[in-house]
Amino acid sequence: MARIRFDFGALTLEAELLDTPTAKAIAAALPLSSSVLTWGEEVYFDVPVNVAREPGARAVIVPGEIAYWPQGPAIAIGFGRTPISKGNETRLASPCNVFAKALGSVKTMGKVKTGSKVEVTVVP
Repeated sequence: MARIRFDFGALTLEAELLDTPTAKAIAAALPLSSSVLTWGEEVYFDVPVNVAREPGARAVIVPGEIAYWPQGPAIAIGFGRTPISKGNETRLASPCNVFAKALGSVKTMGKVKTGSKVEVTVVP
């Protein structure tokens, strides 16, 4: 499957797309740019993609999984605890479609601040 790159200016993160309807819809919308918001240890940003919640959607993800939040619509990159996490889990606001897997550590996302710009592109 294809790879995508999130460029936050000071850092970049590449991810491999999974074979899902959400991944295909996001790939078709690239390139795109947005403004970042943060929520605990989660970076998220609005995207011009509208996909329904998939049957396997879930709120608790493993850091490194990249999710699409249908209610945003937004891409969410959780890398630790959020305000609604229980214990050490990474819990997003509501069930999301996991559509990609980060190829590097998402722990560096803590450096990304609200208001930062992000560019999302396909890796050639």
